Amino acid sequence: MNQEPVLNEAKKTYSCPMHTAEHILNQTMVRMFGCPRSMNAHIEKKKSKCDYLLAEAPGVGLLEEVERRVNEVIDRHLPVTIDFLSRKEAAGIVDLSKLPDNASDTLRIVRVGDYDACACIGDHVCNTSEIGHFKVLNWDYAEGRLRLRFKLTE
Repeated sequence: MNQEPVLNEAKKTYSCPMHTAEHILNQTMVRMFGCPRSMNAHIEKKKSKCDYLLAEAPGVGLLEEVERRVNEVIDRHLPVTIDFLSRKEAAGIVDLSKLPDNASDTLRIVRVGDYDACACIGDHVCNTSEIGHFKVLNWDYAEGRLRLRFKLTE
């Protein structure tokens, strides 16, 4: 039985390449800075932004490294797959702290190859080769919040 809705709410519709790039960016930030996934995101086809909680502002070199690492993952041409797991199974794989109270007991887990796994109801590409090139446009840091603005290019 293939159940689609998982979070008991309408499925979000995003630009598939941009939304998948957000997953890769989130995992890159977690790995590089030890911070949680984005606390706030606005994902659009032309440009997007994500906010991260960081103890201090990263330098230009670190943000260039974020961009490089995101593109390195994209260039691996990883498959993007979906699994349906119980909350208990999912808890051992993904952070469920942002899960809404009304989420169902079966969760939709989106995996970007061996790089990222996240409970998500959005649309994604089938392979990272469909994303394009990730480019950080600009950023600002204030009161512990880093806001990254980015786009995708061919």
